[in-house]
Amino acid sequence: MRQHGTAEVQAEIMTIHRFSFPTTIHFGPGARRLVADHLKEHELRRPLVVTDRGLAALPLLAEFVQLLATAVDASVFSGVHGNPTAAQVGAGVAAFKAHRADCVVGFGGGAALDIAKVVAAMAVHDGDVIEYAWDHPNVRPLVHTLPPFFALPTTSGTGSEVGRSSVVSEDDTHVKRVIFSPKLLAREVFADPELTLGLPPAVTAATGIDALTHNIESYLSPAYHPLCDGIALEGVRIAARALPRAVRNGRDLQARSDMMMASMMGAIAFQKDLGAVHSCAHALGAVCDLHHGLANALMLEPVMRFNTEATPAKFAELAHVADLPDAADFVPWLARLKREIGIPPSLAAVGVQRDQFPRLVELAVKDVCHQTNPRPCAATDFERFFEQAY
Repeated sequence: MRQHGTAEVQAEIMTIHRFSFPTTIHFGPGARRLVADHLKEHELRRPLVVTDRGLAALPLLAEFVQLLATAVDASVFSGVHGNPTAAQVGAGVAAFKAHRADCVVGFGGGAALDIAKVVAAMAVHDGDVIEYAWDHPNVRPLVHTLPPFFALPTTSGTGSEVGRSSVVSEDDTHVKRVIFSPKLLAREVFADPELTLGLPPAVTAATGIDALTHNIESYLSPAYHPLCDGIALEGVRIAARALPRAVRNGRDLQARSDMMMASMMGAIAFQKDLGAVHSCAHALGAVCDLHHGLANALMLEPVMRFNTEATPAKFAELAHVADLPDAADFVPWLARLKREIGIPPSLAAVGVQRDQFPRLVELAVKDVCHQTNPRPCAATDFERFFEQAY
């Protein structure tokens, strides 16, 4: 029998993993009221507030800008709309420079926060933002110190406020690209659930399923990260109870608070990576311009049915935190939850056409997220997912 030396044995059994949870979060009703004095305290005087077109017309934003005006000279860039694009980033950078801004405040949902991050990045870097996407053939690193970025989420879905990535679509193809760097992390997050009280039920449902999907897929990912596993399971537990309440009663502050927390937990957890649901959703966003949370919701059941046999113990744990009898109940529960909160029943119901399937499959196969799905996916599997969701 072959004998191993000590160093040889250690080399065989030792794997080094790197974990990080660095973001400072101010969480609770009224947190938005802390921002103005916080900026002033840190000698930041000229913030650029990055938000979307819809919020720009609402009293919510006007109130926030008025709060800032007590301490700083803020300017607003509201050119974010739909799935964020490289052109929107360029317009935001121009606004940053025109205002001679010294920091960026993201105020909005995932799109606005994603754009805000890379506006800060591209304010001090040359070239096109897509050149900084991790899978660009000549990817460029973020080498300069970025202006401070502060985040205020107004939806509970993407959790972009605590993430270190930004999703930006190419202007011509609408293919989503991911810019990833710890430098994109918010300096601080002001998570105020009062900012979500006015969300319509349909938006609450779609963004809430997005948060739930992040927690589910990150937990199912085979990557090693027990810290994220614990966070993801608790995120599922919280969202399972809070999401129907938040949809039924948009003024339920406790439910809104719980969903905001579940959203952040999902985004923290998915540093462990995601799965095939997101590969399908990214394709639907590119080809059909479908809202990301809604796309996740529509693809969740087919992919979860596919995954169940790959990791039954994990599905049993998901069923447990969702207060279900056993693993076999989890996917049917997802279907009931979606009906309860008003998610459309199928891809056909939201205008997806069968002749778009080949392009959807092509993009889903190329998407990196399914590489950490608990069960490997081929093109034929994606064809079946889209067909089942149709």
